[in-house]
Amino acid sequence: MKLSIVIVNYNVKYFLEQCLYSVRAAVAGLEAEVWVVDNHSTDGSIEYLRPRFPEVNFIENQDNPGFAKANNQAIRISQGEYVLLLNPDTVVGEDSLRSLCYFMDEHPEAGGIGVKMIEGHGQFLPESKRSFPSPWVSFCKIFGLSKFFPNSQTFARYSLPFLDKEKIHKVEVLAGAFMLLRREALDKVGLLDEDFFMYGEDIDLSYRVVQGGYLNYYIPERLLHYKGESTKHGDIKYVKAFYGAMLIFYRKYYPQASWLMSLLIQLAVFLKASLSAIGGWLGLKRKPRVKHSRLLILCHKEEFEEVKAACLEKMPDLEYVNLWNLNEERVMDAICRKNQMKEFTDIAFCYPSVRFEQMLLLMDKMVNKKITYHIYNKDSQVLI
Repeated sequence: MKLSIVIVNYNVKYFLEQCLYSVRAAVAGLEAEVWVVDNHSTDGSIEYLRPRFPEVNFIENQDNPGFAKANNQAIRISQGEYVLLLNPDTVVGEDSLRSLCYFMDEHPEAGGIGVKMIEGHGQFLPESKRSFPSPWVSFCKIFGLSKFFPNSQTFARYSLPFLDKEKIHKVEVLAGAFMLLRREALDKVGLLDEDFFMYGEDIDLSYRVVQGGYLNYYIPERLLHYKGESTKHGDIKYVKAFYGAMLIFYRKYYPQASWLMSLLIQLAVFLKASLSAIGGWLGLKRKPRVKHSRLLILCHKEEFEEVKAACLEKMPDLEYVNLWNLNEERVMDAICRKNQMKEFTDIAFCYPSVRFEQMLLLMDKMVNKKITYHIYNKDSQVLI
């Protein structure tokens, strides 16, 4: 078995469905197995997905033991030479897993691989490549020095913005949304630390992989990550959970500095909570309503009305809907001045008429905060 893919799910069945469609296409021709560990979802995930994906191995937990423990459940019984930990709110390209496994084959020193993650507007996610959060690196992150000096190798090591995101780099930390790991390395350094419930386990495992004598690599292979769907970011519960995980890391690896980091983290949580409260009081916290007014659909002409109806149901305020007819035009030709001048607020891809690789490439080349990308799956008739 070349590859074992492990996905932990909690109440995101439609995102997971789309993820599994992309995984199914990506493992074609590979000796691979897929494991989904469901942490006691209440949205009917297992009942909905099991008949649609008979090739997937499902594990149903009767409670929510956390991300680390759920991943470990599947890792222990999986058989792949490589293990991919993958978030349910992701989409992989058809050719990505094969090329990444080939890289691992050719680089026996590689313990793990992370990829170029983009979000729903096509923007690059900086957590795709990171350094270990040493006390100094964390201080710069917590108090904003990394933002003020993004090109500084002294102050901006947390997300390494000075490294070209289009090139391969040796990095220290892999993101838990996509961690391709060598089984041999896991056997040597151990699995995910179950003291971490939801955050920090990826940093901890990355640290141990490097301590075990392996290298972690960042490779600019595209991955769509709907950041915030599997875990909601931005509220004070997230802030406390994130920094609480950092504190576990410091107590484990920097015990001499844990008291100082504990003080700094408590201060950071207090400041963020205060700013959140002040923002709410002033009315600044409310996000502006997303305006869906102009939609471009990439599909074949005979599919247009079906996709249009699904989009109008989700976005009833649409004023203008245009077709990019794949019978006449190529996908990438949609990146043209004519379309950009029409200022589309939304772009929808019809799968499988548009391959996942093509979607990711277009999103990466047409980054725009004002555009929200959608995927309509003809088989399930679900729009994400």
